Amino acid sequence: MNIFLAGATGTLGRPLIRQLLDDGHRVLGLTRDAAGAERLAALRVTPVIADALDRDGLLRAVDGLSADVVLHELTALKKAPLRHRDMALTDRLRVEGTANLLAAARVLGARRFLTQSIIFGYGFGAVGPVTEDTPLATDDGSPFWPHLAAIRSTEEQVFAADGIEGVALRYGLFYGGDDALAPMLRKRQLPVPRSGNMAGWVHIEDAASGTVAAVDKGRAGEAYNLVDDEPATWADVFTTAAKTFGAPAPLRLPGWVLRLAAPYGGAVMTRSDLRVSNAKAKRELGWEPTYRTYREGFGSS
Repeated sequence: MNIFLAGATGTLGRPLIRQLLDDGHRVLGLTRDAAGAERLAALRVTPVIADALDRDGLLRAVDGLSADVVLHELTALKKAPLRHRDMALTDRLRVEGTANLLAAARVLGARRFLTQSIIFGYGFGAVGPVTEDTPLATDDGSPFWPHLAAIRSTEEQVFAADGIEGVALRYGLFYGGDDALAPMLRKRQLPVPRSGNMAGWVHIEDAASGTVAAVDKGRAGEAYNLVDDEPATWADVFTTAAKTFGAPAPLRLPGWVLRLAAPYGGAVMTRSDLRVSNAKAKRELGWEPTYRTYREGFGSS
């Protein structure tokens, strides 16, 4: 199939491109500039230069092209978001970007649209055990609502799109790949909470393989949690990562200190407590994570 990948130069882009090509698909990759286009061409991807937030420019760029499936994997998170305003552009990509990419999908003649969601759509509090039947969070008046509303928006838009089969992929927290954690851990720039708050994690290669499986097997109007088999605490994951990279153990700080230093990131680490099931993705997509736990994932580094 012809796959139009928005987010081709992002964190998930490289492993996803490789796995899509290995699966026999042809990939068209969206990028905003010539440098990105050059990188994509080197990966045997057909580059399309446009900004997903520029609707008219995007539609001009895809005019005359065709694709069977659109993958929306766009975020704007080059580093860990610490403040709420660090999420603003990603929120826009989930709302306006989704609308524009759906318009592009119609120009491309795509019949399917898969969008990147995230497990935090279930909320930033203590939630679990979580399955896809667990409702997404609703407006609680907190500073987190704009981010939650954006997650909800991308899913609702693709599910409601006329004539397009929409699928949402609720990813866990990515790790692996370019080992971007290593330099931060060596400088002890990734403190962890003393509390045992958990999250769902997924190795970047497994996130890619789950996405490839969903291209063919994801059911229209359905969401899938793409996480590994074992929810884990931030402290356990980052301590294991530090050992892997020969870095000192991360500092353990009280929750209030983390929240004061990083109102968004600190609150995510200390107030969210998510135990997420991947049973539906395994059952319906035939997906099995290669790295069933973070220990296996970092052990492969």
